[in-house]
Amino acid sequence: MKTSKFKCIIIDDEPLAIKVIKRHVEQMPILELIDTYQNPLEAFELLKNQEIDIVFLDIQMPILTGMEFVRALAHPPGIIFTTAYRNYAVESYELNVVDYLVKPVTFTRFLKAVNKFVDQQAKSKSSEVLPSSAQVALPTKVGSETISESIYVNSNKKYIKVIFEDITYVESIKDYIRIHTEGKNIITKDKISTFIDKLPDYFLRIHRSFIINTKKVSAFTALDIEIGPIELPIGNSYKADVMDRLKKH
Repeated sequence: MKTSKFKCIIIDDEPLAIKVIKRHVEQMPILELIDTYQNPLEAFELLKNQEIDIVFLDIQMPILTGMEFVRALAHPPGIIFTTAYRNYAVESYELNVVDYLVKPVTFTRFLKAVNKFVDQQAKSKSSEVLPSSAQVALPTKVGSETISESIYVNSNKKYIKVIFEDITYVESIKDYIRIHTEGKNIITKDKISTFIDKLPDYFLRIHRSFIINTKKVSAFTALDIEIGPIELPIGNSYKADVMDRLKKH
């Protein structure tokens, strides 16, 4: 099996969605971005003439849907769907795709999908050994510039970049969450129980309605957490874990 970079393309009719995936690709040394396409028919022509390893493919597109695109390929490469719609998951796996990513696609989730592709390649070529460097770790630098981990969240039909380090705490509001940062507050549709899984391990859920950035804690008691002038309650069922984590921290 090849040990050089995996060649990939991005197909999406939304420029912003392409920008997000392109940024993720550029952070991974094992990937080589060949091109991006808003028109899937142009990408179809490329695949006829050039070997591509991975296609990051949107499902809902006006000219040709992602599902139709895959079915039209005689020998599909690794397909990773990127879509705003969850209801295509079952149908997509019937096409034997690598993974199914729901927008906004976080880098952590993107990384997991690419590593899944790498694992599949290793298993399909069991007689050859893939070097451990092919399992991509979260990069910390590009050149001399440190990369801040971040996430794009959909707020009022706009994808907004939120740097994890800037988050002070996250608040649950029914089916929405409010992300409090040092510069602004952002409301997005998500559940706090699923959003915690998208955050680095220095975030801690302290209450059914609150997640905190432990790096921002200025003081705490057995009853509440202080982040600057803000006081947040500690839920009874979270108290033991919160005390243990904060004392260690």
